[in-house]
Amino acid sequence: MEDYVRQRHIEEGFEYVGTPHIAKEGLFYTSGHLPYYGEGMFPALDVDEMAYRLKAMNCPMHNLIYRSRQRSYRELPLRLFEFGSVYRHEKSGVVHGLTRVRGFAQDDSHSYVTPEQAPAEIQHLLDFCLSLFRDFGLDDFYLELSTRDESKPDKFIGSDEDWAMATKVLEDVATASGLELVPDPGGAAYYGPKISVQARDAIGRTWQMSTIQYDFNQPSADRFNLEYVAADGSRQQPVMIHSAKFGSIERFIGVLVEHYAGAFPPWLAPVQVQGIPVAERHLDHLHDVARRMRAAGLRVEVDDSDDRMQKKIRNAQLQKVPFMVIAGDDDVSAGAVSFRYRDGHQENGVPIEEAISRVVAAVESRQQV
Repeated sequence: MEDYVRQRHIEEGFEYVGTPHIAKEGLFYTSGHLPYYGEGMFPALDVDEMAYRLKAMNCPMHNLIYRSRQRSYRELPLRLFEFGSVYRHEKSGVVHGLTRVRGFAQDDSHSYVTPEQAPAEIQHLLDFCLSLFRDFGLDDFYLELSTRDESKPDKFIGSDEDWAMATKVLEDVATASGLELVPDPGGAAYYGPKISVQARDAIGRTWQMSTIQYDFNQPSADRFNLEYVAADGSRQQPVMIHSAKFGSIERFIGVLVEHYAGAFPPWLAPVQVQGIPVAERHLDHLHDVARRMRAAGLRVEVDDSDDRMQKKIRNAQLQKVPFMVIAGDDDVSAGAVSFRYRDGHQENGVPIEEAISRVVAAVESRQQV
């Protein structure tokens, strides 16, 4: 999953970066997270008599990368992406399996754009998110537009004009997508509104997946003072757009387990091929087959336990392995395998290279079997 989404980000124009897990506490005051999100962060760490914090988000570090040198309007959009390990002090009552955890890997990205580029960049990010989900077999979506709670102005940063403008940009893009748009008053982050992709799994449950957030706060002069040199030579403030595609790798895995009921398509299956010998004397043949399959990039295991062959087949079926390759005397003699599908269908005497090609083709097409 990580290899796939990393490559997709690079194809979509993102630069892959990495940032530290901890930082001096002052960084999170600069970003506004400690004043507005402090209850979601773990307590300070004492490092050489200085207060450090585990990061709950990656944006402050990405801002430092942006600010490391002068930027020109010609560089924008500038897109930074990482698998950032973040830590959030979730209350014990909401922690739940893989779907709500205190430490997780977030496929986090930030786009730095001119105000004029913001609508197109948000459209680009939304299209990216939806295409990625479809590759993972999710295709039933609606959007949620989260805005600030007007009754609690002290919980949010920025002027009425800032919020109205940012909300309109997101709303226009969301509406143009043709997807159902559901309002979420009060659900915005302190620094700006967001749209989130809500996906329904195979049994109809809804999960929040991607978020796309418009941030006029962190680039401002009283925060990180991010600037770019405009075409006329003036210094202007960029807009920062946060986006996470999976949200968290852990939660996304949990959603996929539910969605596929454990029967992952071959490209996602932890074990793509299970090798099963008819008898112990066939193990060398299967280990050679497994070696050749691994050389083709496949994930293969050989069951060399003392169980009977039918028990091994049953175990592979219970584990919902997409493909089995079975070897007996005739297969060894012919340089072949008996090729068995997850649904129980079996073809005998399949040449090894053909068996490899079938699995590789199923993986590359991301088809379900």
